[in-house]
Amino acid sequence: MKTEFDMVIVGGGPIGIACGLEAKKNGLNYLILEKGPIVNSLFHYPSNMQFFSSSEKLEIDEIPFISNEAKPKRDEALEYYRRIVTSNKLNIHLFEKVENVQKNENVFTIVSDKATYTSKQVVISTGFYDLPNLLNVPGENLEKVVHYYDNPHYYSGQKVAVIGASNSAIDAALECWRKGAEVSLIIRGSEVGQRVKYWVRPDIINRIEEGSIKAYYNTTIKSISKDHINLTAKGEDIAIENDFVLALTGYKPNFKFLEKLGVNTSNDEKKLPEYNPDTMETNVAGLYLAGVICGGMETHKWFIENSRIHAKMIVKNIISSAITTS
Repeated sequence: MKTEFDMVIVGGGPIGIACGLEAKKNGLNYLILEKGPIVNSLFHYPSNMQFFSSSEKLEIDEIPFISNEAKPKRDEALEYYRRIVTSNKLNIHLFEKVENVQKNENVFTIVSDKATYTSKQVVISTGFYDLPNLLNVPGENLEKVVHYYDNPHYYSGQKVAVIGASNSAIDAALECWRKGAEVSLIIRGSEVGQRVKYWVRPDIINRIEEGSIKAYYNTTIKSISKDHINLTAKGEDIAIENDFVLALTGYKPNFKFLEKLGVNTSNDEKKLPEYNPDTMETNVAGLYLAGVICGGMETHKWFIENSRIHAKMIVKNIISSAITTS
């Protein structure tokens, strides 16, 4: 098995795949390492999820993405990206987790749970879906509390508290209610998030106004017990009966991994990583960022459609740098 490369890409999501395609087209010796299946994060999205973006905006390398509706579903995206990987015979190792990356002089050593590789350049394209934003309240570790949601059938006939005001929380609240759950929606702010999909936001507001879904605005979670969830709403303590808690409060990049690699991040709450926006190279020479991870905690700033260009930027810089030093 070959272990020396021009470029190792950590993360086999859509942007990591785009980087692999670009590397292959330009004759670079590359490897993609993905800790799960192809597009692991998308695979763990809710089974009924529909993208906000239309299919052409999710395309990479100008490969057409044909979907039944203008905005594709999760399974259509899985099929699209899988076919790109298999049809182009991309060099990707699945179910191989990167545990460490170190730079010695001008060469990176990449250690996975299966092998060790060396590479002149490394691209980090790991997204942000692996680490949920925790509530940090007593009872969060109970089995009834989950930070990822898949299918509403599981919650039919149950009392479900959905925490959050963005797309994932609102989708889950509506789906669970439509499958027969008694849904309480816990929102920290004063309204349903403004970035909720435009065809979904009126739906949830109507369900709240008619009383089908009980919404608690300006509310925080005090604690979670086996049979209740304890809230503070507008200064008043409330306990509501509860079977399951869907804490869909967002996710964040693995900042510890970036810091271990030597990537600087801003000192404010945004934790923006340092990189050159023209080349995507970080403050560590030869180490690049691609995709959502570029936004730090601002995970709503980067999407497939506006970060797929990172692949071309990175490979162009690698090639031009090689020409300059040769």
